[in-house]
Amino acid sequence: MNKVILLGRLTKDIEIKQKDSYVVALSSLAVDRKYTKQGEERKTDFFNIVAYGKTAEFINKYFSKGQLVLISGRIENRTWEDKDGNKRITTEIICEETYFAEGRRKQENETNDSSQSNELENVQIDSSDDDLPF
Repeated sequence: MNKVILLGRLTKDIEIKQKDSYVVALSSLAVDRKYTKQGEERKTDFFNIVAYGKTAEFINKYFSKGQLVLISGRIENRTWEDKDGNKRITTEIICEETYFAEGRRKQENETNDSSQSNELENVQIDSSDDDLPF
């Protein structure tokens, strides 16, 4: 079984290419490692992401650089030749499913929250005990 699930941030905007009759989306994903040694900084792994067809169109439409995304797919090795004729192997994550991993309206909500808190700062609360029922 070849299945991978990654949660990370896109390191660059989606690059769209038209190959024959289908659409290909290319990007890379930065995934933080879960564990770190004491006193060391958390390490990050970078993965090349490839999507085809409708998945590629969806990624291109809704995702952008820096966004936290969840990707489910498979790992594939692709062989190619560089300009000097040397055989190269590239490992890619073929994206089969994508999910939003953070709110799309995060910045809007932060803006609304700050304006609401400013309004609440001007509200005065009467804390006298005269009107309390007990």
